[in-house]
Amino acid sequence: MKSITRAKPMEAVLSGLEGYDRVFIAGCGTCATMCRTGGINEVAAMSRALEEAGKLVTGTLVIPTACDTLTQECMDQNREAMEDAQVTLVMSCAFGVQTVSGYVGRPVQPALDTLFFGLETGPGHFSEVCMQCGDCVLADTAGICPVTACHKGLLNGPCGGTNNGKCEIDSAIDCAWTLIYNRLKEIGRLDLMREYCKPKNFQAMAKPGHVDIIIEGG
Repeated sequence: MKSITRAKPMEAVLSGLEGYDRVFIAGCGTCATMCRTGGINEVAAMSRALEEAGKLVTGTLVIPTACDTLTQECMDQNREAMEDAQVTLVMSCAFGVQTVSGYVGRPVQPALDTLFFGLETGPGHFSEVCMQCGDCVLADTAGICPVTACHKGLLNGPCGGTNNGKCEIDSAIDCAWTLIYNRLKEIGRLDLMREYCKPKNFQAMAKPGHVDIIIEGG
């Protein structure tokens, strides 16, 4: 799964950089590159836009994966340019922004909004597949998540608004419960549609999430 991001409006980026004249730009070579929001081309375009706005760009970097442990090594290789900047503008998901922030010791500004974790279902098309709720119901819905796929998050569907297999809220999107019904029918488990699903426990995982795994022999 990838972090799906969207570029903030340029006005919002410039507002966040108000008071800073020297900027270092860091992008991400993985998710943000796939979304065309923080790859080589987007970082270069942002550099030009900031210079046109009167900012001095001290340097740019596209980190292979902005949220992993190699981030610090990549930043160390660009330490001089980064230290010459007053602020680092990060063109990655929120995870990458937080990772960079932990290493730079200077103000960090996000250039993107993180929308969801999902898959690329076609060139330039991305779909959320899991909201990581901590209370999975996929065993009862033939592997299709109604929490993410249904606009209303219904656990006992479909609602009365489905029309020819499409959602009443967005006619371009398939009704999640129609998809679930069809797949349950294919695998001979329509009986699961008749079972009542209890209200969703949205506190199954305390926030912020943290899990300790016991490793035998460790």
